[in-house]
Amino acid sequence: MPTPIHLSLQLAVNVLDAHSLLAAFGALGVGVVLFAETGLLVGFFLPGDSLLFTAGLLCTGSDGGSVHLSLGPLLVAAPPGALVGAQCGYLLGRKAGGALLARSRSQRLHEGAKRAEVLLERYGFAKAVVLARFVPVVRTVLNPVAGALEVPVRTFTLWQVVGGLVWSVGLILAGYALGSSVPNIDRYLLPLVALIVVVSLLPLLAELYRAHRARRGGDSDSEKENR
Repeated sequence: MPTPIHLSLQLAVNVLDAHSLLAAFGALGVGVVLFAETGLLVGFFLPGDSLLFTAGLLCTGSDGGSVHLSLGPLLVAAPPGALVGAQCGYLLGRKAGGALLARSRSQRLHEGAKRAEVLLERYGFAKAVVLARFVPVVRTVLNPVAGALEVPVRTFTLWQVVGGLVWSVGLILAGYALGSSVPNIDRYLLPLVALIVVVSLLPLLAELYRAHRARRGGDSDSEKENR
């Protein structure tokens, strides 16, 4: 039975910090967080990328013993959370259409929905569903958007499973491999997590840059026509 101190630590957990989440809830918490991030629109702010990488790293005991996870239970808990979450998000979008997004006042969430639509139109269903896994916010909103746009169930399910496994297992094993091969890796934990976050944002930044270039190009053409 959890002690009052343990319960107070869980209640005081910082949901934006991967290490805090793992210290409070362990491997099972990883699955729950991934489900919330990929299946519920309210979970768009959760740190999926850094959580997976840090969890893999902590399976090696590289943080000096304060938090230690086992790789087997982690690999059992994380992928189902990511896969079931995405499928749940898709089914909610298919049932509720755009009503879920329309009720949200989050500008970040609405921008993510627009990027999700762009991904689906530009890359096709299969590639977009896989790529979305690696883009924060987009991996949350693409699932209900795909449901609302009536992406075929078989197509969505197949490729969200592929993308979900590559994303979740890949980041866990990347963290585990790095923690196993680099001595005292815990000294660089915060910079490494920051690097993972930056890398995960690169596709989003590239998309914004292309959109900005396209908008400037359109404005230039309009100015030429007016002249």
